[in-house]
Amino acid sequence: MVADFEAGIGTLTRMGDQPVDVVLVVVEPTPKSIEVGVRASSLARDKALGRVVIVASRIRNEDDLAVLTKAFPDDDLVAVPADEAIVEADRHGRAPLDFAPEAPAVRAIVDLAESLLPQSS
Repeated sequence: MVADFEAGIGTLTRMGDQPVDVVLVVVEPTPKSIEVGVRASSLARDKALGRVVIVASRIRNEDDLAVLTKAFPDDDLVAVPADEAIVEADRHGRAPLDFAPEAPAVRAIVDLAESLLPQSS
């Protein structure tokens, strides 16, 4: 099951100690987003909820990625580039996967989703 919670750490603070497979913390390369993301990832680790993966969203350049890599040195980090195709899909009321399946951001999200699937033997 995938759940998308409101921004912030409120949901994590109210969660019990039941483990989950993966906690995805979506952050952007802005000070406020990083601050909240650091708190969320720390809380998820403190509660031993599961593997923490930082989804670095709207990455424009190497500097954006470097800031987030420095802020989350102990977590897996997946970069999703800033991509006009996402904005265009929204303008057309379509899912990015349907609108531009080969767009860089869409490919990064698909790759992330595939990496989270159980590995068959």
